[in-house]
Amino acid sequence: MSDSVRLDAWLWAVRVYKTRSAATAAIRGGHVRVNDNPVKAAYPVKVGDEVRARINGFDRILKVEKLLVKRVGAALAAEAYEDLTPPPPPHQLVTRVAVRDRGAGRPTKRERRDLDRLRGRRSQ
Repeated sequence: MSDSVRLDAWLWAVRVYKTRSAATAAIRGGHVRVNDNPVKAAYPVKVGDEVRARINGFDRILKVEKLLVKRVGAALAAEAYEDLTPPPPPHQLVTRVAVRDRGAGRPTKRERRDLDRLRGRRSQ
């Protein structure tokens, strides 16, 4: 077996991208780097290389463990790389905003007190 594989074929084989043409398009768009260098789709990937692929706005960092040319099952594909991607940041606490329906008129005394309580104000 050879000691290198085309980058687009490897990304497709390990199921990072759904199609090989999608992998090629991502590489052409500059969304994939190998060892922090911009590369072309035909770049030969070797065992030990670090592949950084931007997917949906997040970088996925993979270390090549095995070389695959053909697409394999998910369990075998997961063995072909080591995932070095850091965990995503924790979600920020979402503040609730009081919104009244348009045309609902003035709030009643009870609704106003509920709104004040929601906004953290004291009712008098």
